[in-house]
Amino acid sequence: GVFYEVTQSFPQVEENVQVESRINSHRWKRHSESLKSVDTNRASMGQDSSEPGGFTDLLLEEGHDNATQIEEDTDHNYYTSRTYGPYDSTSRDLWVNIDQMEKDKVKIHGILSNTHRQAARVNLSFDFPFYGHFLREITVATGGFIYTGEVVHRMLTATQYIAPLMANFDPSVSRNSTVRYFDNGTALVVQWDHVHLQDNYNLGSFTFQATLLSDGRIIFGYKEIPVSVTQISSTNHPVKVGLSDAFVVVHRIQQIPNVRRRTIYEYHRVELQMSKITNLSAVEMIPLPTCLQFNSCGPCVTAQIGFNCSWCSKLQRCSSGFDRHRQDWVDSGCPEESKDKICEKNIEEIETPPYSTTTSQPTTTRFRVLTTTRGSTMSHLPTSLPTEDDTKIALHLKDNGASTDDSAAEKKGGTLHAGLIVGILILVLIVAAAILVTVYMYHHPTSAASLFFIERRPSRWPAMKFRRGSGHPAYAEVEPVGEKEGFIVSEQC
Repeated sequence: GVFYEVTQSFPQVEENVQVESRINSHRWKRHSESLKSVDTNRASMGQDSSEPGGFTDLLLEEGHDNATQIEEDTDHNYYTSRTYGPYDSTSRDLWVNIDQMEKDKVKIHGILSNTHRQAARVNLSFDFPFYGHFLREITVATGGFIYTGEVVHRMLTATQYIAPLMANFDPSVSRNSTVRYFDNGTALVVQWDHVHLQDNYNLGSFTFQATLLSDGRIIFGYKEIPVSVTQISSTNHPVKVGLSDAFVVVHRIQQIPNVRRRTIYEYHRVELQMSKITNLSAVEMIPLPTCLQFNSCGPCVTAQIGFNCSWCSKLQRCSSGFDRHRQDWVDSGCPEESKDKICEKNIEEIETPPYSTTTSQPTTTRFRVLTTTRGSTMSHLPTSLPTEDDTKIALHLKDNGASTDDSAAEKKGGTLHAGLIVGILILVLIVAAAILVTVYMYHHPTSAASLFFIERRPSRWPAMKFRRGSGHPAYAEVEPVGEKEGFIVSEQC
């Protein structure tokens, strides 16, 4: 990678950051299934498209054949990409003509339009899902890419990027070069206009754009590509077309107290074919379901989206273990908890997520176990306390009417619990009444209740008599007068 200067609008730019450029060895393989055709929403030439964000057509040069040239869908685990050739009408539909947008919403970034290897932050007016994470701000760089990381550092080209065409572009070498962006509330368009390569100015100017839609789609549009992208030199700057994401891990430096080093590990990358990037071509990337979309345990552990999703009760999060929250996942012990794949609470009726894929046949061992248990529950009752997974199966059977013994057991257990609560309440009331009676008799010794208990209380005290003392009239001296029941009290007392 190369170093970029970041504008002072950032509160802090991390300097002590180490970027691990190797892609994480963890790989996934999605279920092989036919991909649904993409709705292109094609518009007739010269008319506005129905796409959100005001997509408009880009007229083809005269004399070109309008034959369709579409690259087949490519599954990148997190995204499905489709490349449209220069003679397909969809490539024109996907291009956003910023010149026809509202002028007050189109902004030309003055710093980026006149500098080299510079980056600046741009705030979004909507939540943009990227690899399942919602972003509200991005970093636009002069080198033809968008940085999406939360930790801002100088080596932005390494990972966490959206790159329609990353190269050594220098907008400062030409007055016609600009970096513009447009946000209408549902889409953000960033366009690099007439930018030149610093190390090869004579190749001509490049004009291309990246569109980020609120539904997670990413569109690369190319209007002016003077040479083949494969011929662009990567000696002084990386040349990339695609996406990348990574997670950040914080390491403590034992030799230096209160100092931590951030290491960025790239866990996935989408690399598009550079030979397909030509004039008037376009690439559309559609997000695929991720584990992060599930917000409860049941749908998480039973998801069939191609990832090994696990639920962490401490974080209340569903994850495959490889996303931007990787450090929290490991520090909270989620990898150990995710091994058993058992939910803490009963799994209720699972709703199918909006764009998830479902199959009618069980595909994992866990589903086969559930199927076997359903057929044998009626004849074989559990001999030990039910586990959490057994409870979930019992609820599932009750809802389907396959067993009635569980309902009777639940009613019996509810009756026992009610009787126990009533007994405890009665006992508490008796104790409270006894305390109140004792306090009352203590403060009212001449009451009927007090005399009743005094008369019937056996006494083993020796009989006493009172003798007037010589001195204060309230003074009385007692002395034993014999072993009798009760007391002898003088009138003065």
